[in-house]
Amino acid sequence: MTLVARLSKAMWTPGGRAGLTRLGCLVAVLATVGLLPWLSGRDPALTVLRARSAEQEATEEALTAIREDLGLGAGPLSLLGNWASGLLRGDLGTSWVSGTDVLPSVVAGLQVSLSLMGAALVLALLITCALVAPVLIRARGSAGSFAAMLAALPEFLLATLALLVGGVWLGWLPTSGWIGPQYMVLPALALGIPAGGLLGRLVADALPAVLDERWVELWRGAGVRQARISAAALRRVLPPLVPQFGMVAVGLTGGAVAVEVVFAVPGIGRTALGAAKSQDLPLLQGSVLALLTLGLVAGALAALVRRRLLGPALRDAGLTLPAARPVRAHPAVPVALAAVLLTCIGWGLARDPYAVDTTARLQAPSWAYPLGTDGLGRDVLARLGHGAASTVGTAAAVCLVSLLLALALGFLPSVAAGSSDIANALPPVIVGILVAAAAGPGTGGAALAVALISWPPLAAHAAALVQEVRASTFLHAQRAIGATPLWILTRHVLPSVTAPVARHALLRLPGIALALASLGFLGLGAQPPAPEWGLLLDESRAYVERAPWAALAPAVALAVMAGLAVSLAAYAEGGAARTPFPKKSPKVSLKEAAR
Repeated sequence: MTLVARLSKAMWTPGGRAGLTRLGCLVAVLATVGLLPWLSGRDPALTVLRARSAEQEATEEALTAIREDLGLGAGPLSLLGNWASGLLRGDLGTSWVSGTDVLPSVVAGLQVSLSLMGAALVLALLITCALVAPVLIRARGSAGSFAAMLAALPEFLLATLALLVGGVWLGWLPTSGWIGPQYMVLPALALGIPAGGLLGRLVADALPAVLDERWVELWRGAGVRQARISAAALRRVLPPLVPQFGMVAVGLTGGAVAVEVVFAVPGIGRTALGAAKSQDLPLLQGSVLALLTLGLVAGALAALVRRRLLGPALRDAGLTLPAARPVRAHPAVPVALAAVLLTCIGWGLARDPYAVDTTARLQAPSWAYPLGTDGLGRDVLARLGHGAASTVGTAAAVCLVSLLLALALGFLPSVAAGSSDIANALPPVIVGILVAAAAGPGTGGAALAVALISWPPLAAHAAALVQEVRASTFLHAQRAIGATPLWILTRHVLPSVTAPVARHALLRLPGIALALASLGFLGLGAQPPAPEWGLLLDESRAYVERAPWAALAPAVALAVMAGLAVSLAAYAEGGAARTPFPKKSPKVSLKEAAR
């Protein structure tokens, strides 16, 4: 077989298709980044001039000199070609603003972000262990509302509070910069707490079904130690969740832009944000390339770890999946959370969110202002109520689109694996900048940006479940008795995949709302004076020490929404367990069964 024939054959294998998808998405993203100055409609020479020297007058001679220096007259395709040719030689180009080589800046920023990611991931795993330990000890699950509330805490608000408490009030830790290990403590806390809540919720949600399997009862009867049973149960439940751990790690590296801005950490996310704002195209392309490479490496490592955990069971069709039963909270929990949230929203809708009273600035909660006032004297309760529709409604729409896309891509694992690695490596801020450049800042642009990158965790979860369902023993039995592919798809595969992924999507709902809020926080989402929850958090950050209620109101609302979404998810599933065989099977003749 010739070399060309071998390459052609390899391209049509699952690994080859995934590689082609990764390569195509990588080229598309880098090309879009290279077109940023032309997408934005702003003169890149003027932006670079302002970044180099804010005092210099923007004369035509100065702008012409910058265009000639940067080669802007040749057009975007020529610039992309020159950058790609330099990339093949290991040269990322020269910064348009500082005039220094891009590669050292990218490497330095990546090192800082990886160090911060490591510290935050360690903290997240400790929180995950704390949330999972009660499930292993009691051998039964919990509704997980507390973990969902942890996952819904805004990272940039946690960063601000950690800076004030640990750095300003107590003076225990430094508040900005990056010199030694002590500088990563507060940023790691802000990043690790929500990530630990998310991972702990996913693991604790999957454990109860495993602990109810027959082998656990047999091991206990044989006197096997609880520690060994717990280790085996974790190994049993981790394979579908390993891609989520990889995605969380990548998100902690590139998605920590707001935290890096609060603590002035020179990480790769903050580097990319600064390059995008100043239209420093070579530095932005180098930063995005580093983030994409990190996402690809993390995706490959997660796939390798998952295959090692599964062992020969996946290859030999020896999997038997546990019944997926939701763990319901007491009915009083969702009722109480819904009552609190709806009362605040309904009460706020009856008030004016735009009325400004400068004599009532930063007032504490009172009967006249139940949640206090903000820096302009506006009613926080009114702004919270009126902002619920845009915040929660937009997040729910994005969540639904992500769920449908994830279920569709779950049956195309090669496409999902390739494209999700690229999409997950992009911070929402970078995608928000690209979308805002083409469509302008606003709620619609922010929703589109978040929708473009919010589906990979759900698609990875769906693809892992589809692969395991297809390799399970009961599906082979169904095929043996003559069940049609449509019957197997609609009665077994889809019910087995949709319910867990839907619960995962509900858990992601507060995270999507937070992503929208972070874009508003950075000026890429809803614009003032809109009463959007992200804007409320951004506007209150400057005076959170004097008037914490203005920031706590939307943060608590997001946490309550997370607890409500998770506690309702179990009831939404209807409590139906997935059984290894259907109650009714398609009728087949003995002759058909023999075939």
